[in-house]
Amino acid sequence: MKVKNIISLMVLSVLCFFHTDAIAKEPVKPNIIVVYMDDLGYGDLSAYGATELSTPNIDVLANEGIKFTNGYATSSTCTPSRYGLLTGVYPWRNSKAKILPGSAPLIISTEQETLPKMLKRAGYHTGIVGKWHLGLGDGNLNWNGHIKPGPNEVGFDEAYILAATQDRVPTVYIDNGYVDGLDPKDPIQVSYKKNFEGEPTGKDNPELTTLKWHHGHNNSIVNGIPRIGFMKGGEAAKWSDVDMADHFLNKAQNYVRKNKNNPFFLYYALQQPHVPRTPHPRFAGKSGMGPRGDVILEADWVIGEFMKTLKEEGVLENTLIVFSSDNGPVLQDGYYDDAMEKVGKHTPAGVLRGGKYSLFDAGTRVPFMVYWKGTVKAKVSDALVSQVDLLASLAELLNVDTEEGDSQDILSALLGKSKKGRKDIVLEAGSKTSYRAGDWVMIPPYKGAKMSWHSFVESGIDMEFQLYNLKEDPSQQNNLAKSNPKQLKKMLAKFEGIRGKGYSNIKK
Repeated sequence: MKVKNIISLMVLSVLCFFHTDAIAKEPVKPNIIVVYMDDLGYGDLSAYGATELSTPNIDVLANEGIKFTNGYATSSTCTPSRYGLLTGVYPWRNSKAKILPGSAPLIISTEQETLPKMLKRAGYHTGIVGKWHLGLGDGNLNWNGHIKPGPNEVGFDEAYILAATQDRVPTVYIDNGYVDGLDPKDPIQVSYKKNFEGEPTGKDNPELTTLKWHHGHNNSIVNGIPRIGFMKGGEAAKWSDVDMADHFLNKAQNYVRKNKNNPFFLYYALQQPHVPRTPHPRFAGKSGMGPRGDVILEADWVIGEFMKTLKEEGVLENTLIVFSSDNGPVLQDGYYDDAMEKVGKHTPAGVLRGGKYSLFDAGTRVPFMVYWKGTVKAKVSDALVSQVDLLASLAELLNVDTEEGDSQDILSALLGKSKKGRKDIVLEAGSKTSYRAGDWVMIPPYKGAKMSWHSFVESGIDMEFQLYNLKEDPSQQNNLAKSNPKQLKKMLAKFEGIRGKGYSNIKK
């Protein structure tokens, strides 16, 4: 009997070992949330050194998670960065991945791999709430019917979005392919070429505006705000600008409540601090910096309320949150809203040079943090990480196969287990690209203006090569291209190995 008992125990131990091993190999399935800000700069958060603005709720993500000092969007403008985030592909590979009008067709192929598609294969329910700006339809868009293809056709089970940006028409929300609240007796008409007869515009009827336009934003007037593009009809469906943050918050909270019992992925794309900056009256004047500062405080509050919901619904400790921004900061971006006049001592880009639209580092280097309560330990990381890497890294976390591309598996860095991220990255501003490898960044020669005429941000463009050591010179004041030709040659060879040689607009 003793021998039999010993044998039985040995067999049981072996079975337990294999069972435990099998369990250990089962992928962890936390809920995944990407919180994506719009035009938020590297220096706009108190966790990243801001002294004139206090962002305590966002700071929790940074101070209790992994705060990256070298976190990058793929582009210094919105549409391309969102494309890179969701597809894992550099946006410069897609000629259509540029700032889009509100009526542009979808630029993500419905056959293409995407972050939500990969997560669906892993058993996740997927949703987006907020800004889209990746195009809708196939070029023959009917705003009064089923609007597709769109987010639902590229992997999102649920989608509640604004089509493009808050300053572009149509100024309506789209709920899973249908305009929310549309009265069929009052159909929507949209044009980016010609106004509709009898419709007032910011250019012709400035007396009807409550926010004055600086450039470009002088077409149809909605809620006293002149927009880009022309729109007629759809009165019942038009959004309230000052209530947009609350509206999206409510949708995000409801998504969590509805899907909390199974793994979910939520892409929560806030509109702040993009123009028009329209803080709710609760926040108007609160920052002392004008509407731009006010909407950053509003966004901080929104995220605090959203985090409370995660806690109340019992999912906070099983939720991995990635926070970042689509590109760097801009003060003047189409309206006279005192952003430049009231900025005071605040430095939206921190120590970095440039901003939105720029090849300099502040164009693409943005706040970037990963928070997973109870799993990720608080840490400041200098690892080089990019939003384009979320696809491959989350696929690794969940043990899901995905297509190889520009997205790299840097999961260990994202979870704070490694000090090393990717080795290099190609960055973009408009149709121009630069290259970062290690502490070095190289900007090739380009023809163009050195200063953006409309945003007053340095473009980073020069007819000569630029080479900077960001560790020693984060403000990019000392161009080392001539004094360190060996490093320049090395960088250029690697850059052209990825980008090819047809990158410059200078004819030889």
